[in-house]
Amino acid sequence: MKEYYEILRELREDHDYTQSQIARLLNTTQQVYSRYERGVNEMPVRHLRVLCQFYRVSADYVLGLRSR
Repeated sequence: MKEYYEILRELREDHDYTQSQIARLLNTTQQVYSRYERGVNEMPVRHLRVLCQFYRVSADYVLGLRSR
């Protein structure tokens, strides 16, 4: 089972976005977002909600609880 931060990276890359673009969407810095994707920092729920809406996926998918 993949970790949520691996799924975040795959979603971003599959949609051809940079970390900086996603960081702007979340109103944070590229450095902070990079730490989410590496699993160094846990992502806040408010960011999870924004990304689920943006990518049109469920939180269960991002958290690795179900497949797309």
